Amino acid sequence: MAKFTASYTSATGQSRSVIIQAKDVQTARKQLRRRGIKATELKATETSTARRPKEASSSEGILSLDLGELFQKPPGVKDKAVWASKLAALVDAGVPIVRSLDLMATQQKLPMFKKALTAVGLEVNQGTAMGAAMRQWPKVFDQLTVAMVEAGEAGGVLDESLKRLAKLLEDNARLQNQIKGALGYPVAVLVIAILVFLGMTIFLIPTFAGIFEDLGAELPLFTQLMVDLSKLLRSSAALVFAGVLLVGIWLFSRYYATHKGRRVIDRLMLKVPLFGDLIMKTATAQFCRIFSSLTRAGVPILMSLEISSETAGNSIISDAILESRGLVQEGVLLSTALTRQKVLPDMALSMLSIGEETGEMDQMLSKVADFYEDEVSASVKALTSMLEPAMIVVVGGIVGSILLAMYLPMFTVFDQIQ
Repeated sequence: MAKFTASYTSATGQSRSVIIQAKDVQTARKQLRRRGIKATELKATETSTARRPKEASSSEGILSLDLGELFQKPPGVKDKAVWASKLAALVDAGVPIVRSLDLMATQQKLPMFKKALTAVGLEVNQGTAMGAAMRQWPKVFDQLTVAMVEAGEAGGVLDESLKRLAKLLEDNARLQNQIKGALGYPVAVLVIAILVFLGMTIFLIPTFAGIFEDLGAELPLFTQLMVDLSKLLRSSAALVFAGVLLVGIWLFSRYYATHKGRRVIDRLMLKVPLFGDLIMKTATAQFCRIFSSLTRAGVPILMSLEISSETAGNSIISDAILESRGLVQEGVLLSTALTRQKVLPDMALSMLSIGEETGEMDQMLSKVADFYEDEVSASVKALTSMLEPAMIVVVGGIVGSILLAMYLPMFTVFDQIQ
């Protein structure tokens, strides 16, 4: 077995590396794909049993397609929260950590999560620290989870650290579900309304247009516009438009995948009425909650800032936290460093400053997180109450327009009959 060092880029654009053991380059790449890592560079650190560098570089174009691994779903926040809670209970009850991991792997239904827990259990059984073993699976265990586990191992309070992690993940899951729930209803209604509009325009209007043409009725302007739109949607031009739209969506996704594109879009999102304020409050609540939990668990402040930046959900806020980390490393107070970035709300920065002065920064940030989570809940309710009637108006307008286009020519027909 040889050791390989794989370099990759995290979701926030940061360069990272991981060391794995494999018999050859192809096996190493297969392990990386199974763990959700897209390596930008893979090189052998031990060449005794590894292939020569030339062979490794020549095999970069070889892909071993494993559809079972390709479509495996990584665990969500709720899955990891349940895992952390159960593992904490087992460790607290005195069950050995290796046995606890084996039990969790046996009960796990997600294939990727099950493989990761099994592999971590084997590594821990061979003497590897649990946190170090978890780092080998970045798509399953994020930086937050690994840091909390490592802090618990270092302090000898793994069960307490896992309980805090479970509580933190549950809070994050609840916050995400609130936002998804608020946006899910209007998006579903809008999609249904568009499908109804397209269905009636493509299939229903041509039928009525043929009837009116047989009757010799003169079509009103609005009805004629809807008939022309129906012809356009049934022509080859509609396929061209759909193709252009798909290409545009693909180009947008590619642009957003770049660091510059993400910053441009995320900056615009922060300026969108209603939604921008909601994004800011959500990011502030997540930052305060995660940073407070990490520092309380004993994670160094610089590492806590780095991990918090990865969970911000907005690149503008994430970059501001990372830049503040650099200033803190130079000796600047965290509240001062964040104030210079002019991103987070003034109230949160003021509370952070007070926490630094009193030496209770983690408790103060926890209170700030509670406040902004309540603010998010209130904003979500207000947004939902505004979007629901707006969606009703949109659906009514779409259906009413179709009916109006079909009924207007009838008045002309009635006039001719009289």
